[in-house]
Amino acid sequence: MRSTLRKTVLTLTALAVGIGAGTMATPAQAATQKADAGCVTGKKLVPSCGVLWGGAAGGFTGKPRDLEHRNWEKLSGRTATIFHTYHKGNEPFPTKAEIAMTNEPANPRVLLTNWKVDYGTTWAAVARGEQDKRIDAFAARAKAYGKDFFLALNHEPENDVKPRAGSGMEAKDYAAMYRHTIQRLRAKGATNVINVVALMGNEKWMAQSWWKDLYPGDDVVDWIGLDSYSSVEKGYHYGDFATLLDRKAKGKNALGFYDWAVTKHAGKPLMIAEWGAYHPVGRKTDKSAVYNDVVAQLKKRPEIKAIVHFDTKKDDQGNRDISINSSAKSLASFRKLAANPIFNVKLG
Repeated sequence: MRSTLRKTVLTLTALAVGIGAGTMATPAQAATQKADAGCVTGKKLVPSCGVLWGGAAGGFTGKPRDLEHRNWEKLSGRTATIFHTYHKGNEPFPTKAEIAMTNEPANPRVLLTNWKVDYGTTWAAVARGEQDKRIDAFAARAKAYGKDFFLALNHEPENDVKPRAGSGMEAKDYAAMYRHTIQRLRAKGATNVINVVALMGNEKWMAQSWWKDLYPGDDVVDWIGLDSYSSVEKGYHYGDFATLLDRKAKGKNALGFYDWAVTKHAGKPLMIAEWGAYHPVGRKTDKSAVYNDVVAQLKKRPEIKAIVHFDTKKDDQGNRDISINSSAKSLASFRKLAANPIFNVKLG
């Protein structure tokens, strides 16, 4: 009897610490994740307390985003409330798969989709109204969708800036494109579109004289987003979750990204729209130091209202592993993070 009881206790303990990592939440995790009725999203999807939890899975694989998102949820042990996808040009979205993913009562999710509205042209051309037909078609689909959702316009624009007069892709052109698109969507009645300006917050870009010109203006920005990653091997961008938030240009009065956002654009909710820890493909360097730092930093930085992990075995360069399960220890740490009650936010 004692032997049987001891085996039962050991089994339950193992499950609680995440040994059964290939399945959805264990009973212990499920209990922890029971929604706190006090934390709920309100106007512009801003949570009243806590932090929205999200994921972008299947990047650079060619596999269906919805399938990869579900697999990632099973691996991490929690429903990823924010479902991050990517579109460009005239691609019709929200897609059937995106609509289905955000219509599951048992797994409440909200869509976050990136859209390169200028695809095939320039930011300046969009600002001049040359893609209004494209914008209007999206506005009609968004209205028909009916639910509030996040839209990031041309995330990480720093990579695409061509600081040459007349290029149509100057930083000021990005801001003009953003303003025109959001104002037109609003004029067309697509009030369920909650926009996110998703920047890279990289010290290299923040040091450029044009970086400040990217920001479209508080009147047309709902959320400020940051796409940023940390290396778990010494070298470029080595560090924990805090370093991911605080990169800044050199200079006496330079501000880190978080401080820039909360001081220059006070009152705007922040979303870490892409984040993760990486190491060279083929290695198994432990990522726990980054994952273990997340909750402490979120508690210190109350303006961060959402975080969305980007997961892939190979990045766009093919040499960085940003997956949560590149080692058993990394996965155990990430599952512990995912189970934290700070992410118990219900969609209102």
